[in-house]
Amino acid sequence: MAKKNNNLFERFANWATAATGSSAAFIIAMSTIVVWLITGPVFNYSDTWQLIINTSTTIITFLMVFLIQKTQNKDSKAIHLKLNELLASHQGASNRMVDIENLSELDLDQLHKFYVKLSELAIKEDDLTCTHSIDAAEENHSTKLTGFRSKPHYQHAYKNRIKNTSIKN
Repeated sequence: MAKKNNNLFERFANWATAATGSSAAFIIAMSTIVVWLITGPVFNYSDTWQLIINTSTTIITFLMVFLIQKTQNKDSKAIHLKLNELLASHQGASNRMVDIENLSELDLDQLHKFYVKLSELAIKEDDLTCTHSIDAAEENHSTKLTGFRSKPHYQHAYKNRIKNTSIKN
């Protein structure tokens, strides 16, 4: 699956990202600043001396913004694809969540409210392993509560909780 990057810019961006994020790049940048500071008295702290560092850092910063954005876009896309694969392959997960990054801000806010409600339902449950699907949260909640209450691990946890609560009181 790993295909060699034939795109010249892609190869350059990968190389530049690795190079500029290294310890060596930081040391070179610090050394440049130290050399610039040391040469200040030689050039009488002239406007040209100051302009050299200002122009250099502005150009480097300008170019790095695009390089960082390119790398971040690629990483973000890869993470989204990995998450989509996990969602698509998990039987209990809602496929509505695949490609969610393309929803509007309003739609994302609605989903956030939904998950806040799921969180509130989860707080009411005694079993941390209970989960909910986006498609049937209310139904799952009541089914899980009635189903899990009859299971031995639930009854054991419930008895321990009651016992610990009565001991504290």
